[in-house]
Order: sequence, then structure tokens, then C-alpha cells
Amino acid sequence: MDVTTRTGPDPVPAVTVVGMDAAGAPPHPVVAALLTDAALVVGAARHLAAVAVPSGCPTVVLGPLAPAVDRIRAAVDAGTGVVVLASGDPGLFGVVRRLRAAGLAVRVLPAVSSVAAAFARAGLPWDGAAVVTAHGRDLRPALNACRALPAVAVLTAPGAGAAEIAAGLAGWPRRLLVAEHLGTDRERVVDTTAAQAAGRAWADPHVLLSLAEPDPAGGMRADNQPAAAPAGGWALPESAYAHRDSMITKAEVRALVVARLRPRLGRLVWDVGAGSGSVGIECALLGAAVVAVDRDPAAPVAANAARHGVRVRVVTGTAPDALAGLPDPDAVFVGGGGVEVLDAVVRRRPPRVVAALAALDRVGPAVARLRAAGYTVDGSQLSAARLADLPGGSVRLAATNPVVVLTGECP
Repeated sequence: MDVTTRTGPDPVPAVTVVGMDAAGAPPHPVVAALLTDAALVVGAARHLAAVAVPSGCPTVVLGPLAPAVDRIRAAVDAGTGVVVLASGDPGLFGVVRRLRAAGLAVRVLPAVSSVAAAFARAGLPWDGAAVVTAHGRDLRPALNACRALPAVAVLTAPGAGAAEIAAGLAGWPRRLLVAEHLGTDRERVVDTTAAQAAGRAWADPHVLLSLAEPDPAGGMRADNQPAAAPAGGWALPESAYAHRDSMITKAEVRALVVARLRPRLGRLVWDVGAGSGSVGIECALLGAAVVAVDRDPAAPVAANAARHGVRVRVVTGTAPDALAGLPDPDAVFVGGGGVEVLDAVVRRRPPRVVAALAALDRVGPAVARLRAAGYTVDGSQLSAARLADLPGGSVRLAATNPVVVLTGECP
């Protein structure tokens, strides 16, 4: 194997990305010299106004990034230095990713990020928090992260900020901290509820912290992975859940069902006919937001979720009526109910529907319903045989009831 040995310092890249705090101050003492030597300075209008750009030095006011990247590349090709001004830590959902994707080597001088500043103002740790963005992209993944995890920081944008996220958190008890104009004389940090935050206007820019009660530090993961695969695994044995009369999706079936649902951070899963809640809980362990629906108010979903350290929204009611008013899902598991439940689910057009059927007479109608709704349908029967002890130390195979798993995918 070839090994490259470096005998001196790396050459300084021609592009330096300078982070500026919320008050507009660059943090690093070498910035003044960089600006003096620069042949091009790029940044938002407020950042350009906050620094001493030398007279006659060309500037680019950031709007669409593509033209700015072209100007930067041209300056680099000419052998001249470029300074890019950006907010906070530009390696955190910032311009560094775009410059690197364009093949440009960069030197980064970061400031304190707005996320770090917001948690600092709140006096909270954030090493177990997830950081997501709603800036320039679909709001739903950020909203679902807030629904799923106990501590989430959201970088917001006009029309995708605290009010909109708060409105989507109806049914999920959350404490919200909204940090406006951090680091300026207009700074304001408001501690509020989702119901209160949804009904008011918020100044831009602002950062939103979504925190589960009572204390987010108590619910954070300690392994530096706020939404990674669970350390204890998934497809857990039935003994890992309280359940009624063995009414639980068996581990072998659950493994396939969860794989077909494709849970991850940013997605919302419905678990309809949840029973013990094992399917929804394992989706939550993999980072998804989960709504568990069951007609029995004594269903042990909430207790099982607490046992496994996840938060699942439990809706008590009979499907399909109980599904009305729920936020649109990315995937749905139908573990109970007849074809009328499946009809109600497909009317909501989730990208994926997974059903587990023990009764063979339900398979044909379920396939027909899914196909009629425009879904591509795949399915398989799972028949498992488990080791069981016999007298004298021998073992045998004990069959579990076969189950048909159907997967409908909306093209």
C-alpha cells in the first residue's frame, strides 16, 4: 500500500471561508490581512457591509450560488485569493459543502454556529441533539425529526420556521425555544409551547430548538448518534414487549416489515392496529417519527415505548375513523383491521404500505385494493420454526403461524 508522507505544511488553499457571528464580526485575527490580499470577496450583503473590503476589490453578493461558484473558480484559476463570508460555522449546512462539491479546496475559519449559540442561551447541553435544516428544502423531514427525537435544532427559513413546525407538532408535546437575531441588539429567545408558537409571527433569521419534556438531557442518547441504529438492535424477541395474549408481530415477521417500511430520521410512520406497538417502536428506534393507532385504551404501546426509550404518539380509536386528521405518513404498517382500513390508508397516498395478514382469505382482496389504488405490490409468506427444548437436553423445531407480508409501493 502506498503511503504519502508530508514533510511540511500543506499549501494554503486560494479560497478561505470566513464564518461571521450573528453580530457580523469575523472571529479570526488574520481576516483583515486576507481581505487586503483578496482579489475577490463573496458574501451576503450584510456580511460584505460588516467588513473592510479594500477599495476596488471586486465583490459578489450571494444570491444563487452557481454564478458565485463560477466567479470563485475563475479567480482560483487565475492564481488569486478569494474570501467567502458566511454565517457562523460554514461547515454546518453552509457553503463549504457546495464549494467542495465544485472541486474547490477551501480553508475554513469558523465562528460560533447559531445552533451552538441557541443551546448556550438556553443553558442546555447539545452533544446528543440532532441538527436539521428546513432552509431551501421540504419542511417535512425537519418536522418529523422534531416529532421523533427529544432534542432537535432546526435551521429555519421564511415560510419554514417556528410557526410552521409548531403547527405540525400538534399531538406531540414539545417545549420550543425560538432564538431570534442571535448576537445582535435585537436578540430574543422565547421559551414557548407548540400551540403558542404556531399562532404568532417570528423574526427572521431564527433558530428553533424542539425539546421533549421534562428534561431533554434525560432522553438524549449517550453514544453521539442521536438517530443511528439502536445499540440493542431491532427485530427484538417478543419478551422485550408487554403484549396481550401473544398479540404481537413475531420477531421474524417484524424484521421484514421494518425493512419494508424503511424508517429513518425525517420520515413519519403509522402503525395501525398497533397492539404492543412493537413495529412502531422499532421504527422509532431507527429514527422515524411514529403514530401508533389502536382501539384499546389499555394497549401497552406507551409503556413499551417508554421501556425502549423512544417517544411514540399514541392515538386511541378504531381505524379507519381514527386516521382522520393525522399528518400524512411516509409509510404505513397495517397490522389490524379489514380492507376498509387499507382503503382509508391508500386514500392518503403514502409512498409505502406494508400489511401483515394471517388469514389467507384477506390476501387477495388486499392485493386487489393496493393495485386498484396504483400501487406496485410485492409479497411473501413467512414461515418460521424456532428451537424448542425437549426433555433430556434435545431440541426440536416449533413452527410459528405463517404470515403473508404485502408491500405496496406508490410509483
